[in-house]
Amino acid sequence: MSDLWIRNARVLLPTGEWQLADVEVRAGKIVAIADQLPAASDDTPEVQAEGLALLPGVIDPQVHFRDPGLTHKEDLHTASRACARGGVTSFMEMPNTKPLTTTQAILTEKLAIAAEKSLVNYAFFIGATPENHPDLHTATPTCGIKIFMGASHSPLMVPTEPELEPIFAAGRRLIAVHAEDQPRILARREFMLAGPHVPDLHSAIQDNEAALLATRLALKLSKKYQRRLHILHLSTGDEALLLRQDKPAWVTTEVTPQHLLLNRDAYYEIGSLAQMNPPLRTRWDNEVLWQALLDGVIDCIATDHAPHTLEEKAQPYPNCPSGMPGVETSLPLMLTEAQKGRCTVAQVAQWMSTNVAKIFGIANKGKIEPGYDADLVLVDLDRYQLVRREDLQTKCGWSPFEGWNLTGWPQVTIVGGQIVYDRGQFNESVRGQALQFDESGW
Repeated sequence: MSDLWIRNARVLLPTGEWQLADVEVRAGKIVAIADQLPAASDDTPEVQAEGLALLPGVIDPQVHFRDPGLTHKEDLHTASRACARGGVTSFMEMPNTKPLTTTQAILTEKLAIAAEKSLVNYAFFIGATPENHPDLHTATPTCGIKIFMGASHSPLMVPTEPELEPIFAAGRRLIAVHAEDQPRILARREFMLAGPHVPDLHSAIQDNEAALLATRLALKLSKKYQRRLHILHLSTGDEALLLRQDKPAWVTTEVTPQHLLLNRDAYYEIGSLAQMNPPLRTRWDNEVLWQALLDGVIDCIATDHAPHTLEEKAQPYPNCPSGMPGVETSLPLMLTEAQKGRCTVAQVAQWMSTNVAKIFGIANKGKIEPGYDADLVLVDLDRYQLVRREDLQTKCGWSPFEGWNLTGWPQVTIVGGQIVYDRGQFNESVRGQALQFDESGW
């Protein structure tokens, strides 16, 4: 935690209003925001913002950083560099590493790896299996329980109602679900793989109905036990319409920029780089998801950053793995949409910072306000820059948005009052902290 002065920034206040101001940070906390703060009486470092927009740092509630066990794709150091370049100051990582994060011992190991490697703040989900129910309630610190209802082949798979119900019935900890119906996927895969392999076959096999069936089941169990539920990476308009009609107060959901901005046409443009789980859908789904986000039916944005090497992605379907990177481009993508008039910058900050902190019970993050942690990002809303492969920090080295011309690129990223990224340069001495969660609200 450090002291810092930020001078002459356009500060996005919690009200959604802008203030041209200086910001004083002491011991990693924001202590003052004023039109013109007095000069520092010591040698506290200063950032000259020169009118750049100051936003709360992005909190990404769903990433796959592959560490330990799959570090040829990504590791917590390269991923956290990508976070810093993308304005992501905190992340929550999923349990499908090797070994799987299903016990306290493995969770503790991942926390230790992050403490050594990560330039930004971190947290880890505990993964549910049909057998590890005691660990789901005692493992700590964790952002919640992750359940794969479908689209997985590991022991993390919990696909049926009899297997799911005991997890929903016991405890209070937040449950986050990957909602796809595995029996439907398997049946369609067996049938459709025998036919022609069109570029968007993956989306046809894992169709809208597979997602809708699983989301309905998760909602049913959540309502039965009034269990805190977070539906990960909502991908279909059908699910958004369901939630518009039937979404209890204790249920939240997220959407990825991919599912807002890409659709099945992308397979014909970038091939297997468009393959992810749940799959890309149609233009209709894009529009319905956008409206649900604008209306508050969808609560927040996550990236589902899930990198694979280009060699792995070049394999023919169905051997090609699903997933794509996203932490470096999510904020510029959304800010570009704001500059187009699709939403406001204040809404982007709400979806990517404030709401995530509220959903997961993370104190003192997600707002620019005295008393809050100084996890901040200065962005340039006037300068456009292409997404270029050679600029990316993710170890996999590619993006589905390569060639897109985006604005709102982070210029300075600050974690706990420490400058971790400054106009292309990284401070490798910075280390993030483990996020702490208030489970009483769950």
